[in-house]
Amino acid sequence: MFKIISLIVVTLLLASCSLMQTKALAPNEKAFEDEDMYILFALRAEEVGSYKSASDIFTSIYQKSKKKEYLYRSIENNLAAKENEKVLQRVDAYLEVYPNDVKLLRLKVIALVSLDKLQEAKVIAANLAKDTQAANDYLLTSEIYIKLQKYDMAVRYLESAYAKKHDENILDKMSIILYVNLGKKKEAIAQLETHSRMIGCSQKICSRLIAFYSNDNNLDGILSTYLRLYEVNSNEEIRKKIIQIYSYKQDYKNLQIFLEKTGSDDAILLQLYSSKKEYKKAYPLADKLYAETSDINYLGQSAIFEYESEKGEKSKKLLDKVVNRLERVVDAKPDPLYLNYLGYILIDHDIDVKKGMGYITEVIKKQPNSAYYLDSLAWGYYKLSECKKAKELILKVEKLEGGDDPEVSLHAQEIEKCLNNKKVKK
Repeated sequence: MFKIISLIVVTLLLASCSLMQTKALAPNEKAFEDEDMYILFALRAEEVGSYKSASDIFTSIYQKSKKKEYLYRSIENNLAAKENEKVLQRVDAYLEVYPNDVKLLRLKVIALVSLDKLQEAKVIAANLAKDTQAANDYLLTSEIYIKLQKYDMAVRYLESAYAKKHDENILDKMSIILYVNLGKKKEAIAQLETHSRMIGCSQKICSRLIAFYSNDNNLDGILSTYLRLYEVNSNEEIRKKIIQIYSYKQDYKNLQIFLEKTGSDDAILLQLYSSKKEYKKAYPLADKLYAETSDINYLGQSAIFEYESEKGEKSKKLLDKVVNRLERVVDAKPDPLYLNYLGYILIDHDIDVKKGMGYITEVIKKQPNSAYYLDSLAWGYYKLSECKKAKELILKVEKLEGGDDPEVSLHAQEIEKCLNNKKVKK
């Protein structure tokens, strides 16, 4: 491949002497018949890293066509080949033909920077930026000032470049210099915040803000940025971060608002509804989760939450629905929570007291010292008018953890009345 490219270069150099262009060409007009073919050879040379050969081919094409884009490409290949001194010689020679050619001056600046001739490069780059007021020239000048560790000046040129096209890459570089090199942390964050709110919080800008806020231990700033980033990129990792921060702050109100708005984690939202006793919101959500997952626990929770959502007298329709669901649950999963709840409903509403007590007895076999389960059994004896047995159990309940629950106290009072009434009758 290199031999073929070299042969092409020699052929072009020989041919260029006899095929000099004498008239001006339109931009898309061919200068000579095989122009496209030789461009392909030059591009292939670039592709395989033969930059010197590519430079020679582009030089030959330029000489035959007088199209300056080939001249620039030729010198760019010199830069790629690290022939920086050659670049300076060539540029200076061509500047005599094309005085103040902007592209040639830019190439000269790049070569000077590569040779660490920063002072000379700075002068040319600054003049270029002043004349063209182009974003790329401001950027080129800023790079030189960064290498010179003149960070204030670097920021000035970056600001000028950013003002031209509001490029997030320019802003990101500028914010790092402000935050890290100049210690202007508030200014760096303010620049990023302004961009994110006026133009948008891209992955790059939001990630930089999060990094700065994290370094400053600014939890509110981190959360605010993650919320904006989630609107752009609602992925699992960001969602977890938002939930973690709200939970750490114990800001459950806004966590609930976030979960309701985004629908991003119904399982956690259900926990929030349950903890806040928002049962009217909880049971439809539990139904939804059961339909999505077939997890029997959600069916059980739905039944309990719907039962709790109705204050006061419970309708027969509701009780039938709740009992039916809980029976399905305990058949599939005889969990003590659901067994006790089903048993207590059957007892408390006089649906089937003995059946209810059967469920409670099954639970007590596993957890014989639970105040809640023993209280349910005591209430069953009360409903059967076996007040003495109920009294014995409720006295035991009152000595256990959870025995001071208001419902236990209420049951104890009713059981005491039951005993007193029996004494009176006697």
